[in-house]
Amino acid sequence: MTAFLYGLGIGFSLILAIGAQNAFVLKQGLKRQHVFWVCLVCALSDSVLIYLGVIGFSQIIVSFPMIVILAKYFGALFLLLYGAKHFYAALQSSALYPSELENDSLYTIIGLCLAFTWLNPHVYLDTVILVGSLSVQFSQQRDLFAAGCMLASWLFFFALGYGARMLLPIFKSTRSWKILDMIIGLMMWTIALTLII
Repeated sequence: MTAFLYGLGIGFSLILAIGAQNAFVLKQGLKRQHVFWVCLVCALSDSVLIYLGVIGFSQIIVSFPMIVILAKYFGALFLLLYGAKHFYAALQSSALYPSELENDSLYTIIGLCLAFTWLNPHVYLDTVILVGSLSVQFSQQRDLFAAGCMLASWLFFFALGYGARMLLPIFKSTRSWKILDMIIGLMMWTIALTLII
């Protein structure tokens, strides 16, 4: 049970940092658009990465650092483009509710979820390498450790996605959505620059 609780704590500590993926989940939750699928894809992706780390995939990442390098540059490009989209949305004044403008298909949303996860080089360093290396101390209980990490991810994403609705009263004005878009745009560009500098 110690391994499970330790994994749960590590999982929460890694995922609570505000990042591009979390900002995306928050906005989809506010828009009430494909929330279940967004949370599911993010949590499943994290679970796969945690599992890969625990079974020793971290050694492959260490042996082939080009995987992280490619993710870094493709991820930076993706974040720059996605940030630009949010700046553009913040400058628009024609719509009262962004959900009316950004009625993206489920496939588009799933694609964005996958990009936010798999093009993020930090996910390989944190989830695969760090979690993988920490799991070594629980050689007989790696499954419990991994389960704790995975549960933290599932709890966090679904709480963020559905909990965002509590903030909806704040986002009844167009100005609030514009401010949110500006913040997300700045966050995306800042993360992109930290990746390439």
